[in-house]
Amino acid sequence: MFRRLNGLSLQIRLIVAYIVVILLPTAGISYYSYQQINTTYIQDTRLKSIDTLQNEKQTILTQIETMERAAQLAVSDKAVIQYLTEDEDASTAELIEFNNNSFARLAQIQINNPAILHLRLYSNSPNTYEIWPIILHEDRTANAPWYGLARGLGDREAWYMQRSDLSLDQADGNRVLEPDPPKLSLLRELELPRGHHAGMIQVDMRLTDLAPLTFGQTQEESSRMLLLDAGGGHISSYTEQNLYTKLADRLLATADSQNSSAAELSAQYRADGQSYLLTSIPVERLGARLVYAVSLEKMLQDTGRARNLIILATVGFIVLVSLITYVANSLILKNLRKLTQAMQQMRRGEFPPVVQVDGGGEIGELAYHFNRMNGTINGLIAQAVRKQALMKEAELRTLYSQIDAHFLYNTLENIKMLAEIEDQRQISDALTSLGGMMRYNFKWTGEYVKLEEELRHIRNYIDVMNIRYDDPVELELDIAPPDRELMLLKMSLQPLVENAFKHAWDESAEVRYLLIRSVQREDGVITIIVQDNGKGIPAPELEQLRARIREAGIRQEELHDERIVQTPNTAGIGLQNVERRIRLFYGEQYGLQIHSIAGLGTQVELILPKRIQAGGGS
Repeated sequence: MFRRLNGLSLQIRLIVAYIVVILLPTAGISYYSYQQINTTYIQDTRLKSIDTLQNEKQTILTQIETMERAAQLAVSDKAVIQYLTEDEDASTAELIEFNNNSFARLAQIQINNPAILHLRLYSNSPNTYEIWPIILHEDRTANAPWYGLARGLGDREAWYMQRSDLSLDQADGNRVLEPDPPKLSLLRELELPRGHHAGMIQVDMRLTDLAPLTFGQTQEESSRMLLLDAGGGHISSYTEQNLYTKLADRLLATADSQNSSAAELSAQYRADGQSYLLTSIPVERLGARLVYAVSLEKMLQDTGRARNLIILATVGFIVLVSLITYVANSLILKNLRKLTQAMQQMRRGEFPPVVQVDGGGEIGELAYHFNRMNGTINGLIAQAVRKQALMKEAELRTLYSQIDAHFLYNTLENIKMLAEIEDQRQISDALTSLGGMMRYNFKWTGEYVKLEEELRHIRNYIDVMNIRYDDPVELELDIAPPDRELMLLKMSLQPLVENAFKHAWDESAEVRYLLIRSVQREDGVITIIVQDNGKGIPAPELEQLRARIREAGIRQEELHDERIVQTPNTAGIGLQNVERRIRLFYGEQYGLQIHSIAGLGTQVELILPKRIQAGGGS
């Protein structure tokens, strides 16, 4: 595909490029925006659902407290408890007094709490007279579905939810207490004395009053709130299975499979071709969970229409831009075609005349530089002939330099022979050392030499320099035999030794001592130390010297060469050159380190990677 695209004209490629440049970001942004809109809507729906669930939960908890408070008020009256547990028949006067006082207070509890449907006290004593509709005999509830749950509660309480309307159910032949709609019942057992079953307490509340959003008639068609058993209480599951209850069961099953104990659960499901968002929170007091299911279908339809509009607008915009681009490129590229034809002539060896381009801009500037290049090529052809002549001349000069060096070696040998004839052994030895130094300097066949060769050159240098001292410099070498095979840059140690001769000792020095030793590290690095017993370097001058050496190790593009090259008399120029070469050939982690104490001498460390040449390689 790329080969075919490269074979097209520049105009077509520009149009394709514009289309791609516009299409890809637009498609990416549209897709991202669409996803963000969906995510934001779903997140907002989830937050609203949680808020609705919290409000419904708070209403349920408030109603539960009302039922518990009513039950507690009923059993806090000692006269009521005594009446329920009476072993003997009460007299008429006692019944009248109880009815006017204690029973009136019981009735007042229900009057003060209109949300309470029934307040009923069941007595297990056969001597208790029923006072309709609050105080009843317990045998009336023997066939009630919650009787087995309430019997044996002890100090605990239980909740039972009746989901169907039993107001008209008279199948058992007993009188049904009116009304008996779907309700939630609070059940407690009376143990008086403790461990002896004396009766039960039942407080009822309509489900529509308990949870108006869940059981009321105000729920929307696109949403549904459910109260489902969470496995820890006694709220029975819905007997009527529908779409929303199935989705709620899937949510709870997913939470159980993931061992999720989160207070809030949220998940998105698809059922019957539609998408639903389910959110759930626990109602711990009832051992149940509130689940709110919301249909997302309307939102998805709205965002889908917005997405389609964006796609249509994008396609129309691309078509319009393509037409405008085609016309504009036809005008712009006309001058570029002229320049292309001139380049083709130059490629064939035909130097065209000056290319005339109307207007300016980048193409005009390109034509200007092309004309300049055309003239420059003509000039370079003429210069090539002159360069060939200069190269020949440089080769001849190199040959003359080699002849001069050879002549200098022969002259030193003749002077050495004369010194030996005159029995001037010191002069003869000095000339021998000087000749070795010259051969070492002129014999530059490569950048690297062995440490042994560099040390031989240093010995020759010291032998020559010792002529000027009455007390010669003593050289001590502490180099392990394997380290003598180390490959290092040529003339790396000689500037360090030369600095010692120039700056370490003055004329009054009696003992001049120089130590060269090597120290290996475990990380493949070797340190060569050059140490003298000279006068040392004061701290301010030492810091300045270190600063100049660090400056010499800067990368080549940041190095101010003029400042170093144009001040050859500056102290430490030899150390700077060594630092620059080491950094260049080995890397930034290698180089020189200087340590000195005034009056005790100076130590220069040369830090290098350990490289040994063996078998023709290194």
